[in-house]
Amino acid sequence: MRGVNRVMLIGNLGKEPDVQVLEGNIAVAKFPLATTETFKDRTGKLVSQTEWHTVVLWRGLAELAQKYLHKGSLVYIEGRLKTRSWEDKEGVKKYATEVVGDNLIMLDKRADGTGKPDSPEQLGGYHGDDLPPIGEPSADLPF
Repeated sequence: MRGVNRVMLIGNLGKEPDVQVLEGNIAVAKFPLATTETFKDRTGKLVSQTEWHTVVLWRGLAELAQKYLHKGSLVYIEGRLKTRSWEDKEGVKKYATEVVGDNLIMLDKRADGTGKPDSPEQLGGYHGDDLPPIGEPSADLPF
């Protein structure tokens, strides 16, 4: 049986994307993403818990992140978990688990307040280098 490695996050960037260009002109962007859950504890008091995730985007998505995302931007990221390891200067093995994104949707409102995009680039949703189709929701959806 095959496994499933899928992550879906909605959160805010903790800082500007750090974009590097690797050999072969391949862009890679890395940034922290905060997701916050709010719930009521036993006494009825609201409690917020924030988790921090390291997001890595490659190629076209990295370039989009560099151009459009900023500290505080609200985004939807879909991807997979990847754990990498290395040895530090003292020879101690270190691990990092990251979200490698393959789908990005920008959720921030437009600055002019209309909320309507006027170009495909402003739609906000990108999968690799493809733009999503534009259309009305299907009539058979339950909502």
